[in-house]
Amino acid sequence: MEPDGLFSLTGAGGARSAPPTSGGADGFTTPGADAPLPVRMRPASLDELIGQDHLLAPGAPLRQLVTGTTPMSVILWGPPGSGKTTIAHLVAGATDRRFVAMSALSAGVKDVRAVIETARRERRAGGRPTVLFIDEVHRFSKTQQDSLLAAVEDRTVTLLAATTENPYFSVISPLLSRCVLLTLQPLDEQAVRGLLRRAMTDERGLGGALTLAPDAEDHLVRLAGGDVRKALTALEAAAGSAAALGGTQIDLATAEQAVDVAAVRYDRDGDAHYDIVSAFIKSMRGSDVDAALHWLARMLVAGEDARFIARRIVIFASEDIGMADPTALSVATAAAHAVEYVGLPEVQLNLAQAVIHMATAPKSNSVTTAIGAATGDVRAGRGGSVPRALRDAHYPGSRGLGHGTGYRYPHDDQRGVVTQQYVPDDLVGTDYYRPSGHGGERAVAARLPLLRGIVRGTPAPAPASTSTGTRPDRAADEDGSAPAGEDHQ
Repeated sequence: MEPDGLFSLTGAGGARSAPPTSGGADGFTTPGADAPLPVRMRPASLDELIGQDHLLAPGAPLRQLVTGTTPMSVILWGPPGSGKTTIAHLVAGATDRRFVAMSALSAGVKDVRAVIETARRERRAGGRPTVLFIDEVHRFSKTQQDSLLAAVEDRTVTLLAATTENPYFSVISPLLSRCVLLTLQPLDEQAVRGLLRRAMTDERGLGGALTLAPDAEDHLVRLAGGDVRKALTALEAAAGSAAALGGTQIDLATAEQAVDVAAVRYDRDGDAHYDIVSAFIKSMRGSDVDAALHWLARMLVAGEDARFIARRIVIFASEDIGMADPTALSVATAAAHAVEYVGLPEVQLNLAQAVIHMATAPKSNSVTTAIGAATGDVRAGRGGSVPRALRDAHYPGSRGLGHGTGYRYPHDDQRGVVTQQYVPDDLVGTDYYRPSGHGGERAVAARLPLLRGIVRGTPAPAPASTSTGTRPDRAADEDGSAPAGEDHQ
């Protein structure tokens, strides 16, 4: 009898030596007619495996693993629904090996050692080799992973481990070095579409009892996001709804109702992605709070990474609001922290609050134009040596070099500001920051000429124009946006 939290199978045609337990990795028996559609549609051979062509070449480690030609230990790394458990099923049924499945969620060091001891006895008695499958191996502690090392090293067991986490961070180096790492890719749309069509006609699936409308198929493919398990689960729900209504076709309305998610025209890697992100930014910039919330909802419903959305809001807070409302950056960074701390779905409230703040705040692009102008001068070669009074005077001998000579300490003046040259000689009198007259920046615009007058030792000029602050030689883009980094829209 196997320890709790695991069970054992022989190879194809062999008798199962112990039934699955409640704490184990269930489902390694032939699925019944009432099994979920993703379980029934699991490939029965490597020839049915779709979407991992880079691992299926003749002689490739995956084929050797399944056929048992070489007893190598393997770690399967890939996102949910990419086929890790499917590969374990193929290994369990393809060769005459003792197969033991274990879930890292429920098994402990005692369970691991019991499997290894049984495998060692089988090996000494001339019995079958043992394949140990550990699902979610990243959840094993360092001690639990350490307990596998010797057995994997001398091939007492052939380890087959699956993880959704980066094994370079979640698996200890000694264990990783003893295994071949196979990286599974998310299934592309063509692969998901092919599996949906197979499920519609295959006797293990729906057996041709229904047809799937093209727009409903498109919806299910988009909804899956590369996770075939998610796609097949949604298909099964839609098929059940269509059959209950007495229909013969799964249309878009039925598919939407079955999974309670509307079809969203959104491709995270295509034009729609960039168009919607651009509309989101421009709506906030244009102070249309309702439009901004619509585009936010479109991205969230379509499964956009909330971290990406939060990052865009943080950038926007300085790029388009800046000193007109200095609190905007605090609100944006708090929302970004909430993404990590709270997570979806609740964090949509924090993101919505941040978007409302950004859209309704006074706007100014003065921060963007200021750093853009300063960067332009630096790249053009303007800016000489650091003025002698500003140089570091703390190390021995620096005073002899004249470092710090003539430096005036601002706090010694009752105004807190003194006349002093802070820029290189060729930039004296250059204005980069040109505040607008919007929101909180209005007060900055009134104070700045006084500060510059004292620092430069010149009379305060007449109040500057507070329109946009854009330098004539750094005009905005045609759509009203200013040059910025890679995420600029």
